[in-house]
Amino acid sequence: QGVSGTGKTTLGTALARELGFPFVDGDDLHPRANVEKMGRGVPLTDEDRRPWLEIIRRTAEERTVGAKNGVGSRGQRRGGEGEKEEGELVVGIVIGCSALKKQYRDVLRGRRTEDSSNTITAKSSNRMLETYFVFIDGPREVLQKRMETRAGHFMKVGMLDSQLATLERPVGEEGVVVVSLEDETRVQVHKAVELLQEVGVGNTVT
Repeated sequence: QGVSGTGKTTLGTALARELGFPFVDGDDLHPRANVEKMGRGVPLTDEDRRPWLEIIRRTAEERTVGAKNGVGSRGQRRGGEGEKEEGELVVGIVIGCSALKKQYRDVLRGRRTEDSSNTITAKSSNRMLETYFVFIDGPREVLQKRMETRAGHFMKVGMLDSQLATLERPVGEEGVVVVSLEDETRVQVHKAVELLQEVGVGNTVT
């Protein structure tokens, strides 16, 4: 979790590999209208983000199932080794998402509000799925430099200040761990796993 340029995909991929979970880039789940809007350099509104956040939550629920249903702690079926098959339910999943505001994170936690659509829990296999956040925090100047050297992404450099203004840092929220933007990925992964164990993910991390 973090603003654009923090390295969510890089850390998310590495963390998922360490945990034995699949990784999904939340940017790939944006409705087309959102992608086109950001491509024009127009910041998304809360109304734009809600359907996207609900899609992310639903994706997590549909792709996971509790260990009591026969999934091992590293995403493998008990009693068998090998790679996870496409569509196979796993005990956990790592999804990269900016999750800038607390209300956005609450949608990702599966907490319904009056504005929630019926799609958030439609066809879900794991509605009680617990959600944890790894917040990548760092200085604006480093973020800007990263975005300036990133080619082919729909998020424009000029939107960084908009994201930073929108960001409500999750420090102090339940189920949140913080890593430094300026640490190497391997250091971030080590710290994230260590801190996730402290907040209750120890039973799923080996």
